Amino acid sequence: MAEGLIHHIELYVSNLKDSANFWGWFLEKLGYERFQQWDKGQSWKIGDTYIVFVQVEERFMDIPYHRCRVGLNHLAFHARSRQQVDEMTNMLKKKGVKILYSDQYPFAGGRDHYAVYFEDPDRIKIELVAPSP
Repeated sequence: MAEGLIHHIELYVSNLKDSANFWGWFLEKLGYERFQQWDKGQSWKIGDTYIVFVQVEERFMDIPYHRCRVGLNHLAFHARSRQQVDEMTNMLKKKGVKILYSDQYPFAGGRDHYAVYFEDPDRIKIELVAPSP
C-alpha cells in the first residue's frame, strides 16, 4: 500500500436511507462496490479506499451541516472523461438533483476545469471532474 493514500472517509448523515440511495448509484457508476452494511451505516469501496455513511445520533442533529463552516467543504471525484461528466450530469438532472453553478456548467471551476458540482441530501457539495485535456 502506498503511504499517504486515503484509507477511508466517514460521513455522518441525517438520514441514512436517503444518503445511501443518493450516494449508492453515484459511487457504483464510478466503479465503487457495496462494501459494508449494518443498522446505522453503509459503505462503498474502490480499490483499497472506502467511503462510509453513518446515521448521526438524534442528539447531534440540532446543527445542520454547512460546507462554509469549519470542516469539510466538498468531495471531488475523478471522472474518466468529459463524456462521463456530461452523462452523470444528465442522470443527476433526471433524479431531480440540483446542479450547482449550472449557469457556468461545465466550466464553473475555470476554463480548463471540466466538472459538475451538486449536493447530497445533507447539502455536502460533490464534484465530478474530467481529466485535463
